[in-house]
Amino acid sequence: MTNRKTFRDLDEDQALRIIMEGTAAETGENFFKALVENLAKVLNIKGAWATEYNKDNRQLNSLAFWIDGQWIDEYRYDISGTPCEAVVEDKKLIHVAQNVIELYPDDPDLEPQGAVSYIGVPLLDIDGCVLGHLAVFDTKPLPEESWVNSVFRIFAARASAELQRLRAEHDVREREEKLSRLVNSAMDAIIELNNMLEVIMMNSAAEKVFGIKVDLIRGKSFLNLLSDESAERFPELIKDLGSQPEGKRYLWISGGLQAKTSDGTVFPADATISQYEISRRRNYTIILRNINEHLEAKNKIKLLSDETRYLREEIQELNNFGEIVGDSEVLKRVFDDINQVSKTDSTVIILGETGTGKELVARAIHSTSKRNENPLIRMNCGVIQPNLIESELFGHEKGAFTGATSKREGRFKLADKGTIFLDEVGELPLELQTKLLRVLQEGEFEPVGSSETIKVDVRVIAATNVNLHKATEQGTFRTDLYYRLNVFPITVPTLRERGEDIIKLAEAFSKKVSERIGVSIEPLSDEQKMTLLDYDWPGNVRELQNVIELAVITSKKGILNLERALPRTLTHKEDNKMQNAEQALQTIEELQEMEKENIIRALAKTNWRVYGEKGAAKLLGIPPTTLSSKMKSLGIKKQK
Repeated sequence: MTNRKTFRDLDEDQALRIIMEGTAAETGENFFKALVENLAKVLNIKGAWATEYNKDNRQLNSLAFWIDGQWIDEYRYDISGTPCEAVVEDKKLIHVAQNVIELYPDDPDLEPQGAVSYIGVPLLDIDGCVLGHLAVFDTKPLPEESWVNSVFRIFAARASAELQRLRAEHDVREREEKLSRLVNSAMDAIIELNNMLEVIMMNSAAEKVFGIKVDLIRGKSFLNLLSDESAERFPELIKDLGSQPEGKRYLWISGGLQAKTSDGTVFPADATISQYEISRRRNYTIILRNINEHLEAKNKIKLLSDETRYLREEIQELNNFGEIVGDSEVLKRVFDDINQVSKTDSTVIILGETGTGKELVARAIHSTSKRNENPLIRMNCGVIQPNLIESELFGHEKGAFTGATSKREGRFKLADKGTIFLDEVGELPLELQTKLLRVLQEGEFEPVGSSETIKVDVRVIAATNVNLHKATEQGTFRTDLYYRLNVFPITVPTLRERGEDIIKLAEAFSKKVSERIGVSIEPLSDEQKMTLLDYDWPGNVRELQNVIELAVITSKKGILNLERALPRTLTHKEDNKMQNAEQALQTIEELQEMEKENIIRALAKTNWRVYGEKGAAKLLGIPPTTLSSKMKSLGIKKQK
């Protein structure tokens, strides 16, 4: 040790110059190594070290530790009972010129190193908090020299600044990593643009949405990722954004954007855009979401809601006698037709008088077909106002016409993959017959107020109580549509043709109604059966159902009150039939007057409503257009 030069051979300027030259080009870990190595050489001492302080466990962790010409890696030092504790706790320079072991006997590292002297100075941040310390020790006394302590303080400040820089750099990297993880884990696409609207960065979600890696789009215009319309609109949005007050330069893009993937596929997107500045240069952040799935889910919910509403209407309209009751020969022929045609997707036209059960036949065809897991959507073309039929069939967009406050799916859309039943198809206006023909031929249509073509796969079953062939000759029904519908005709027999089926139906109706209203009804007597069989049933099954319901409601002691329910002129006795027939003879004028009175009573009962489920046409069992014609010919006008 006696041959080592003392630091007294140097002055302050020389020492500063040596240490400055040795550390000037270094940063980070290399700076701390250069500092302690040069400090040890300048002072000609055994060891020097720079540390970072961990307040939680009261340990000093070495940033660089130079001892006897060697580096000590990852050295940790508990400050309790050591001279370093005084440096950290008192936040001041500590200079122990000699006898350091006697002053700090609890320090386990001083004696093994043969330490005699010690100098330590804290590394403080701008708030005065201890970041670490810079210290030296030697095996010989270190007399107090003012320039030595000055050098220590100067380089302690330099070391503090470097340590703060490293911590700040670490914090920035950590924040950037967290931000990167946050951005890349986001479900929404995030794109960063420069002031030229060129892509700087995009997250993983954006790469997925646009189908392109950021390296292939970086430096290229974001407008390349937008449809022509949105690309033209985007600069205006940027201009609007720049006009916003400072601190509020963010914008929800009303109506969203039409973006496009790398293969040119256009998709709708909700988006926000914000502006920020770095080094006085404007940058933009776009957060964007492909709402195709959202719209599809929303449309699916809307479709299911509409379908539910339609089906509820259907349930309300069902007569609760879902099965076709009867085994007459004429009805068996209908069953055979149902069995044959249900195995196919052929269009069916069901013919028959009002009230014969054409809808039940349609339901039977659907329920036994391969489409039975999908909906049967019904529409009565005769009860909907002509100006609303197109919307009901094909749907409409929001604002397509007065009262169209929201988008609505049409019945053909609801029936996709299923069946649509068009009752009273003969009442369809001519202009809509062309559109129906197109659906039958091509399976496509446009909703009212939309240019979008909708493709559907729908089986069509139609029904009518009019002679469509005659209607084609009269020009009220398109010939080509008639032949398109008339692929597989089924004629439903009238009730008067079905013989004993009348009794079976009456008994089924009686049982159902009596159970519903909670009364007990005796079986039909022979006389009652004859009465029912003798009647002509112009209203067919629907009339029979109404007659039996009234007979049950007005029953006495469990006996059906057919006298109240059936026309008073009806009896099964031959003499009464002859007498009633004679009494029933009326002139044409008397018949017209009776018809007029009957129509007026129906109109009064329905508050003069012609169309709809609660309209007079429905009550009378005739198409609304027919009722309107009769009102005109009979001179019926709403009473004031």
